[in-house]
Amino acid sequence: MKKKRIGIIGAGPSGLAQIRAFEALKNQGEEIPEIVCFEKQSNWGGMWNYSWRTGVGKYGEPIHGSMYKYLWSNGPKECLEFSDYSFDDHFKKPISSYPPRPVLFDYIQGRIKKSEARDFIRFDTTARWVSFDEKTKKFTVILDDLKIDKTYSEEFDYLVVASGHFSTPNMPYFKGIENFPGTAIHAHDFRGADQFKGQNILLIGSSYSAEDIGVQCHKHGANSVTLSYRSNPIGVAWPEGIKELPLVTHFEEDTAYFKDGTSEKFDAVIMCTGYQHKFPFLPDELRLKTKNNLYPDHLYKGVFFNNLPQLIYLGMQDQYYTFNMFDAQAWVARDYMIGRFKLPSEAKRRIDIDKWLKKNDKLETGFDDVDFQSDYIKDLLSLSDYPAFDVDKVGEMFKQWLRDKEEGILTYRDKTFQSVVTGTMAAEHHTEWMDELDDSKERYLYEPEEEELIPDKL
Repeated sequence: MKKKRIGIIGAGPSGLAQIRAFEALKNQGEEIPEIVCFEKQSNWGGMWNYSWRTGVGKYGEPIHGSMYKYLWSNGPKECLEFSDYSFDDHFKKPISSYPPRPVLFDYIQGRIKKSEARDFIRFDTTARWVSFDEKTKKFTVILDDLKIDKTYSEEFDYLVVASGHFSTPNMPYFKGIENFPGTAIHAHDFRGADQFKGQNILLIGSSYSAEDIGVQCHKHGANSVTLSYRSNPIGVAWPEGIKELPLVTHFEEDTAYFKDGTSEKFDAVIMCTGYQHKFPFLPDELRLKTKNNLYPDHLYKGVFFNNLPQLIYLGMQDQYYTFNMFDAQAWVARDYMIGRFKLPSEAKRRIDIDKWLKKNDKLETGFDDVDFQSDYIKDLLSLSDYPAFDVDKVGEMFKQWLRDKEEGILTYRDKTFQSVVTGTMAAEHHTEWMDELDDSKERYLYEPEEEELIPDKL
């Protein structure tokens, strides 16, 4: 019989997890379906594939990534560690719990480079449109090969949407912002804190991106950082030079006015107002419509589109867990696609979705969120042979991370944690995070006794 064909849109951590899941099966001596992954960037990694560009890329496509210089992990690496490829496997020595972006990207690539994943991926290829034929039960995907400007189509039995949801900015309007004379951007286009040195910066939003960009700008020499929140402040103990104010009401030239009646002048405004789930290549009846939350509606097990389970979404949740959650999802999705995991009826799937949505509605605190997503991960792990890890211990690390941030927003990255995969205790970084202004892999990995070998610029 003709092999089933599986299409994957996106070669970021979720898409790579799906490829890895099939390769794990292949390594067990089993035959796998034909897999084709389409990636609109020139390399894998999704958000972790840093580009200095903003706006549009080499071929005129909207820039996908929101990554920036000096980004360090804002959660312990031990909470995202691959169960089948540890940090010890990759680096051959203990490293600290909060690595910078180039180090994490190197880790992501390490696992996939050991495989034949690149053979499955067509880079510089973007999905333009998807349709589903009820008679043949197949998807048709219309694609553009950006390098040679060629449009073509392919048919698939299953389609995995792994294109992420931190790429299309949610850009609010405030009266008078069009007359603001300084820089006004969304966090999606933030590429580093250097340009804001000596400036007074206003960040609108109270998300992780507002928190991290604000701290990065403070660290790299901004004169002041003000965070403006809609409903609740982030509420940590901010150092001198960072503060929170209620939401902006309007702008007059370079002056922002706030709901508490105060006003201040600013040199730059950064909208840290989140992202929209956007799938312009999908028709209305196949498109996931949700806001950023821990359990999107219409996805059975957070993965299978309930109206058409052949359509699979990976990584669409708001995230505490990341890489290992994508793996757990991908392993379950793989088992469904090869017939190993049978889905219940649509009505029973709906009951299961509603059960999770009801739990989600009752969440109140960050600790509640962690427990909820931990339970979700455990549910996924019970459905496949993805190598198990101690989810409860990871959950406790997340809770300690939340405490650490409240106690010291500038120092929590100096803390260390123990791997639940290998038992290795993280090393202390050779330099305190606030004093470390170089995020290169070379600087990060050097040993203190090697100091004479470090370039003068360090």
